[in-house]
Amino acid sequence: MIARRGRKFFRPRSFLPRNRFFGGPDGLIGNSHPSAAAFPCHFQATATHSMRSSAKMMSMSLRVWNIRLKWDEPESELPVRVSRLLEVPVADLGALRILRKSLDARGHDSLTYVYAAEVAFPSPPTRVEKVLDRARRNNLPIELFQEEAYIVPDPGAVPLPHRPVVVGSGPAGLLAGYVLAEHGYRPIVLERGRAVRDRIRDVKAFDQGGAFNPESNYLFGEGGAGTFSDGKLTYRGSGADVRRVLEIFASNNGKPSILYEQRPHLGSNRLPAVVKKLRMNIEAMGGEVRHDCLMEDLDIADGKVRGVVTSSGYIPAEVVLMGPGHSARDTFSMLLARGVALEQKAFQFGVRIEQPQETVNRVKYGDSRMEERIGPADYSLVVHGARSLFTFCMCAGGYIMPSVSKVGEYCTNGMSLANHDSPFANSGLVVTIEPGEFGGNDPLAGVRLQEIYEKKAYELGKGEYLAPVQRASDFMAGRATGAPPANTHPRGSVSARMEEVVPPFVAEALRTGLPLMDRKWNGRFLTDSHIAGPESRGSSPVRIVRDPASRQSTSVV
Repeated sequence: MIARRGRKFFRPRSFLPRNRFFGGPDGLIGNSHPSAAAFPCHFQATATHSMRSSAKMMSMSLRVWNIRLKWDEPESELPVRVSRLLEVPVADLGALRILRKSLDARGHDSLTYVYAAEVAFPSPPTRVEKVLDRARRNNLPIELFQEEAYIVPDPGAVPLPHRPVVVGSGPAGLLAGYVLAEHGYRPIVLERGRAVRDRIRDVKAFDQGGAFNPESNYLFGEGGAGTFSDGKLTYRGSGADVRRVLEIFASNNGKPSILYEQRPHLGSNRLPAVVKKLRMNIEAMGGEVRHDCLMEDLDIADGKVRGVVTSSGYIPAEVVLMGPGHSARDTFSMLLARGVALEQKAFQFGVRIEQPQETVNRVKYGDSRMEERIGPADYSLVVHGARSLFTFCMCAGGYIMPSVSKVGEYCTNGMSLANHDSPFANSGLVVTIEPGEFGGNDPLAGVRLQEIYEKKAYELGKGEYLAPVQRASDFMAGRATGAPPANTHPRGSVSARMEEVVPPFVAEALRTGLPLMDRKWNGRFLTDSHIAGPESRGSSPVRIVRDPASRQSTSVV
């Protein structure tokens, strides 16, 4: 059976904390009962004098949103703002938990943080109803709140003959291994690359001009590609399952504030500690993580998985969860050869633009000095020229890096550290390529399209993994760039025309879309900017065909 997360493999979970209300960065403001962390589904409010004096009192939760604080106002002011909105004294409110925090930078003279919060309201139901009735009549941002509970899938009824195997230790593999271990399944997690500490050494050596290691690099190794890809935890969906994933990150050396920030960010220097802690907890709960262990083949008979052939030996397994990431092309080929149904998938292709962080700060804040007070500004842009062009994986105070998984190929990506210490900002500029544009009908046609331009980029980089770079103004004018401009790519760069490293329709989308982005920034988006490419690994061009209900492979069970 091949699945990413088949529902029948889980048994009821233990009673574990959902959100730790320790105060401060995790979003809790005000006094909290010491046992708050033991209540995974309900808000724990402080017992007030009125609660103790009346058995008729009960604690309910309200959600209050559009709470605004100036950028320099402390978050300790939030209870006061909520109190005014509810028209209830602060002393009559329980603890307040931040649910969401974002920066409104539309007015340069009035930068404002906007909050949504949950507040415990230990009052009689009649008093709560009065508050809600006034909110309805006056269209106030107040409502009764009960957070959606995370529901664990039902377990199967038949014991597994062997331990489940998880292939890959990127975000999908690590979280699958964590959840399986949490519920007693003792998974075996296979990672073709090295442990994160060794991987860091290999990546640093490569950055400094050393040899490329095809099994330990920016894409392969413990933590997957995400370990060295900025550490953003942005997901446009919502719900209890998304919250649960963020809670796992937060409780494994992640920042508690990722639970409520609009654009949660850990940083590429902080993610290795998170990855290591996840692995240690998998092992502490009975699981096993094997590094330098490549899945070379699947043992399949009569359409059923019997085991996994690895570079370290054979592992019997009836349940295999695949989390290979977007760059394990040899694994894709092996799965296809073994009869596992794969299909083409739309993916993103483009370049990476880099500009002075000071320019971004001036555009977003109005004053570049605001970076010292509230951090470097980021941005997100979408325009519609020859086709839709949008920014992707924007890295404030970041670096361009060589996102390489194979000798003889090159592509870019971006990253930033927790302190955003680079004087440059960078972002992917990509378009979505649909399957009909891959140039072939077989499942791996998109992979071959990536390889065509990644090989060209490698050749332009003189076989040294130099980044092909062109000034944005030169690209728009159709002229070559002389000496490559200063940039953050660790292995150096070489001047090149971007038309050589992207498909023609991507180049046309850039030519028609970049002026529109520049117009949104009043002529400052392209000033002092340069572009590098190709940016071709934003997502995978192929996926396993899965049943929409069970999420299991439709061809192998």
